[in-house]
Amino acid sequence: MSDPLYGIDTPLADGERVLATLAADPQIYWRNHMIMVVVFGFLAGVILWASGNPAPWAGPVAAALAIGLRAAYVRSEAMAQVWRVTSRRLLGPGGRAMALADITQTRRFFGDVQVVTRSGDKHLIKYQRDAATSIAAITDAQRGKSIK
Repeated sequence: MSDPLYGIDTPLADGERVLATLAADPQIYWRNHMIMVVVFGFLAGVILWASGNPAPWAGPVAAALAIGLRAAYVRSEAMAQVWRVTSRRLLGPGGRAMALADITQTRRFFGDVQVVTRSGDKHLIKYQRDAATSIAAITDAQRGKSIK
């Protein structure tokens, strides 16, 4: 892939090297969408039932269809988003680039990883198989540790 929309072609500075690549995991992508189907399907059914609708089953069916179609449509874009941890920066989709020194917080946000910068910008690294490993890759790079 060499689409600059996803940040893959963000050039490295002289002497900068890629320490880790944080790519979206398809299994996590589909798991997250299944969770949304269950939660929103249940809520839609309860709302229809509480409002006296004679067919409350339509809520979960509609939620499953809507979320499933959206997931299928957006999947290729979501899977193409690659973040790179370099010796100096965190490079992300859409040309996002932030110096490691500007990152003040890296934490779990539900199953994803949220990165907060000094200026208050927040970035979400989605669909990570192991958020703790992704966080460790960023924090280790900030400390100058070599990533395995």
